[in-house]
Amino acid sequence: MSGGNLDAGTLDVAPAQASSLRMVASLGTAGALAGLLIVVVFTVTLAPIEAHKAEVLKRAVSEVLNDPASYETLYATPQDVFEAPPAGGAERNAEKIYVGLDAKGRATGVGVKAAAAGFQDVITLIYGFDPTTGKLLGMKVLESKETPGLGDKIEKDLSFVAQFRGATPPLQAVKRVTGAPGEIDAITGATISSRAVVRIINESLERLRTPIEAHFEETSP
Repeated sequence: MSGGNLDAGTLDVAPAQASSLRMVASLGTAGALAGLLIVVVFTVTLAPIEAHKAEVLKRAVSEVLNDPASYETLYATPQDVFEAPPAGGAERNAEKIYVGLDAKGRATGVGVKAAAAGFQDVITLIYGFDPTTGKLLGMKVLESKETPGLGDKIEKDLSFVAQFRGATPPLQAVKRVTGAPGEIDAITGATISSRAVVRIINESLERLRTPIEAHFEETSP
């Protein structure tokens, strides 16, 4: 009797094992199909996403450089400005800059993209700088996840954004403007985000201002 019972139990295990194998196979197939679908969607949408980002950046460059006739892309490090990405160790420190040109091909200013931590997450912005006057031409936030209704005013509050046009760096975010050069009136309720924007621009210029100004002097007619 015991031998018969053992054989029956053994027979019961076989269908269970087969069922488990089928389930594992089904899950594996579903996972593979899901992975393939993700790859296909990523491949199909990558080009439009990149094209959209490029268009947004193009409009932002024109905005912070006051609509130049055209602009060219250069590469800046804390030591120099290059027409192409520099090789060697300098390549890691190179940042794209956008030099605005008038109808006669003369440089009118430079747009610099910069990013650093804000209150909630990284703030990415672009600002225009005129090396001949030492003043800013404008500022535009490109990406931000600051608090809706408060921190996001750094891109939506037009009066705050307008302050950067004509401001003389280094900048300082203050709660009460006294008229001193470089003062930026911080947004009430979003002081940290306001100061983050000011800090991003100051730190960027601290790295790149000297080589940018030297490049403008060399290329000016």
